[in-house]
Amino acid sequence: MTKELSFAELGASRAVVNALSEQGIDAPFAIQQKVIADVLAGRDVLARSPTGSGKTLAFGIPLIDRIASDGPRPAALVLAPTRELATQIVDELRPIAHARALRITAVYGGVGLVKQGKDAAGAHIIVATPGRLEDQLERGAFDLRNVQVLVLDEADRMLDMGFKPAVDRIVARCTRRDRQTLFFSATLDGPAGQAARNYTQAPVEHEHGPQRRQANAAIEHRFVEIAHEHRVAALVEQLSASDRELSLVFVRTKRGADRLVKRLADHSVKSVAMHGDKSQRQRERALAQFENWEVDVLVATDVAARGIDVSGITHVINFDPPEDSDTYVHRVGRTARAGAQGIGITLLSPEQRHEVARMAGDLGIEHGLAGAGQAVRGAAPSHQDGGRSTGGARSGGGRGGSAPRPGSAPRSAGTSRTAPPRAGTSPRNGSAPREGAGPRSGAGPRGTSAETPTPRARRGGGSRSAGSGRPSSGQNRSSRRSG
Repeated sequence: MTKELSFAELGASRAVVNALSEQGIDAPFAIQQKVIADVLAGRDVLARSPTGSGKTLAFGIPLIDRIASDGPRPAALVLAPTRELATQIVDELRPIAHARALRITAVYGGVGLVKQGKDAAGAHIIVATPGRLEDQLERGAFDLRNVQVLVLDEADRMLDMGFKPAVDRIVARCTRRDRQTLFFSATLDGPAGQAARNYTQAPVEHEHGPQRRQANAAIEHRFVEIAHEHRVAALVEQLSASDRELSLVFVRTKRGADRLVKRLADHSVKSVAMHGDKSQRQRERALAQFENWEVDVLVATDVAARGIDVSGITHVINFDPPEDSDTYVHRVGRTARAGAQGIGITLLSPEQRHEVARMAGDLGIEHGLAGAGQAVRGAAPSHQDGGRSTGGARSGGGRGGSAPRPGSAPRSAGTSRTAPPRAGTSPRNGSAPREGAGPRSGAGPRGTSAETPTPRARRGGGSRSAGSGRPSSGQNRSSRRSG
């Protein structure tokens, strides 16, 4: 069995190790064990690693140690698909960069060009979304000729979002002959793999996590089938769960997000929306309210929520089912981070049953959806509100065995196995770039439930009880590994 090395043994400087220790980060995650030494040695790296596995520090620690504070600026560029992720990366790396007298800043849309350009021109490390970075380059705010280390984070998502031409142009502007390129992606197959090899020279390749895209084994997956007109009541019922802390609710469209916030308010559930039509200030305010427990329900579209890593998210609820398995994995991956447990709930209409069952099957999730190629064990009789609960090992939600409230949708009856109690979840926050037109709104559901597998890992944080801004009693802030 390979011995796990400390950050110091991997080659991190004393200043960086001390900065990590001050944040309670003492032991590297697996992807950091694999990558840090190669990056410090100056090698190009291709790394397949899922979001939440600790990859930010996997590239951030050695990048910070390789840059001289008195050298030309900017010396390092990190490309990220969304402003949420860009901001989160800056927040995570700033204390470590500060320990080596390095300045780091984010470049993304939604804020003034001039001040942002001046800040970026004086920074050693720029973390940017492709569109706004090109805007700044075209206006001559700074150039990339001195970039020593180029990082592409969540590169597969960047390509999926249509940024390939922009990324090609940006990489071409990083003209330093000894440039080091680090490519981090959830997959190294297909277009992502081709791009990775085009951007790197003689790279070392590292893989962490399962070969096949799966759902996180620490997440309990539930599928609730119910008539479309009862979806909001079903959501309210899920949000009444006694074990719930923070909840992230996904919808397909921006209008749908705003509409759902109003409909939840009609049920006395306070929530905030986050999507691409909100200003940067509004998005940051919504995220701050959620992080600070002023509200415990955040309603978001897919693009707006990418990169969010907030402590205490115990439930991710798909009010509108995701378009595909990749989106499902990214959505539910906002919970069960850094070894914690989480619950992913998908509301679906009878018409969506086959599509959702196929998606769950692709991810190896036991879905229990009747008539979708998998038998349902112990189906419960229909409830008067139009939904139906189907079998599993334990109650799928709500307040431990209590009957549904009048007019509400039924909760799913169980899961394929019981998830252990959650200890603490962890954070990471950020903000996203342009959001394309939102998809069509989805329809509603009937209850089944199941559970299964992808990887995510991040440093653990304190959990808080739902509705309060303080950690739950009896739960201490866990010692953190890196994220």
